[in-house]
Amino acid sequence: MTATALTPEGDYLLPPPRPADRLGTALDPRDRRRLELHAALTAAGIPPRPEDREAIESLSALSGSVNSTIQRWLHHTL
Repeated sequence: MTATALTPEGDYLLPPPRPADRLGTALDPRDRRRLELHAALTAAGIPPRPEDREAIESLSALSGSVNSTIQRWLHHTL
């Protein structure tokens, strides 16, 4: 079945959105890590507050492996 094929229910299946395509450029890895950290915190029930911005920026500047570890920790809190 293709991404735009008609399903038996009459709905069209669309591919998932690709934000980088809408922006015309790929996201900077640091920006991607920042967004992923925001999402992981929110999913864990810890929505970031405005005063958390500096900490999130600092954590996003760390390597991708450190960011992945933090996200793994947060996912285990669910």
